[in-house]
Amino acid sequence: MKILEGNRGHRPLPQGEPQPLNLDAPQPPGWLTPHARQEWDRVSGELYAMGVTAQIDAVALAAYAECYSRWRVAEDVIRAAAVADPATGGLVTRSGTGTVVLHPAVGAANKARRDMLRFAAEFGLTPSARAHLEAKQHDDDAIDRKYFAR
Repeated sequence: MKILEGNRGHRPLPQGEPQPLNLDAPQPPGWLTPHARQEWDRVSGELYAMGVTAQIDAVALAAYAECYSRWRVAEDVIRAAAVADPATGGLVTRSGTGTVVLHPAVGAANKARRDMLRFAAEFGLTPSARAHLEAKQHDDDAIDRKYFAR
């Protein structure tokens, strides 16, 4: 559609944008944590089907999945602290001097969530990000030629 209508800001469309040669779906690295692997499995197939990812994107997708994992772990710590201290919901704790401070897991969860959402936007994993994303359609004929050439 952008080719027909152009960019809304009347900027020229990018020409000669590099394209990955290996259009296979990204494979998960073996070092992903369990939560990260679960998130990878949840999103990678759909991202590939949308034409958003290729094998070259595996590291960035793994980074997204690891940020998701850190967020989940930090939220689990906060939930456990909330069970121990329902009055504060696990959001605060006492320092060594007895001062009430923000629970360290809250800061970790906030940072992991920010990082996760930054990566999520790169892959179009939020509605507003998808509105600005230009997906590349897989050339099924090229894939067929690659694997079924005579």
